[in-house]
Amino acid sequence: MYRFLLSRQWVILTLVALVLVPTMVELGFWQFHRHERRVAQNALIAENLKAKPRPVQELTSPGHTVPRADYWRRVTATGTFDTAHEVVVRRRTNADDRQGVMVLTPLVLKDGRVVLVNRGWVPAAPDQKAYPEVPPAPKGEITVTGRLKADETTDASGIKDLRGLPDRQVMLINSAQQAELLGREVLGGYLEQTEPEPAGNTPELVPEPDHDSIGAHMAYAVQWWLFTAGVPVGWFILVRREKRDREAAARTDGAAGTPEPAPAAV
Repeated sequence: MYRFLLSRQWVILTLVALVLVPTMVELGFWQFHRHERRVAQNALIAENLKAKPRPVQELTSPGHTVPRADYWRRVTATGTFDTAHEVVVRRRTNADDRQGVMVLTPLVLKDGRVVLVNRGWVPAAPDQKAYPEVPPAPKGEITVTGRLKADETTDASGIKDLRGLPDRQVMLINSAQQAELLGREVLGGYLEQTEPEPAGNTPELVPEPDHDSIGAHMAYAVQWWLFTAGVPVGWFILVRREKRDREAAARTDGAAGTPEPAPAAV
């Protein structure tokens, strides 16, 4: 009755179904784990943003790698901006997705060490080789409050660290790179400034990270699992249809091959 399942066409179809089922199950779990990570990240951001600010020296030091648990922690730093060694970080967007640069200014602390401060976004110069117009940093001693971030790397960010850039332009915010340029001890990671707000809202401060949206990962996971359930159901329906069609064809062939009865003698 089901010998047709041994045909080449049905063997291939069955093998495809057997491959699709575990593949789509795995894709569903991949999206589910992305959902879990997003939920955990949102909780971490919310908790760290609500925490009382701590001096940046308590959470990082020269050569220190900022752990994920400290991302977005509110920190304070008191010192003097070193505008002579200020650089801009190329190919960055603002809250309106406009292309520009981030202004990265070293803040010299009272003990002589340095913390990098991302003062915010400004438009890039029309000529990419030129240094853009950057509002001057406040003079004298200042206390900056901001969010602690980890050093950027190509592996983590996907941003290629280009060489041969114009003077005072970089691709990544990286304390080790800036330590070489400054010849000073630079605290690991950097500070994303939130206070004080700059005059005229320029540079534009980096907005607070989104920690309310969870994305559509859970919906995608459920979708993949529904597809998984649909494969065996679809296979079963096709088998039943094939069986029914073959039986109908056999009955038709049988009826066609039956000789007509001889007419009765008069």
